Amino acid sequence: MTFSERMRELLDQGVAASKEFALKAGAKAQDLGERGILTLEVKQLEGQAQKLLSRLGNQAYQAFVERNQKTLNRAVPEVESILAEITKVRDSIEQKETELRNRRA
Repeated sequence: MTFSERMRELLDQGVAASKEFALKAGAKAQDLGERGILTLEVKQLEGQAQKLLSRLGNQAYQAFVERNQKTLNRAVPEVESILAEITKVRDSIEQKETELRNRRA
């Protein structure tokens, strides 16, 4: 094998390795981007949950202070609606967190 043939072979190997590296780097960047999006979605859902909990607290305040009620029942339509929304958000958060854990594994 001549010197130029060996150099051509080394260059071909380098190009192949570069292509492989670029493909792996692209896949890794995409995965990191998707994990970032999932993390952002979890944070947004947590913000929604905080707002819903605030609404629930407001309902309790109104019942106990403004209407002078002694108890608050989950069957009250406003309370029931807020609790249903909280459950949906909680389930979404758990789903997104599971996706995140699976991506890290």
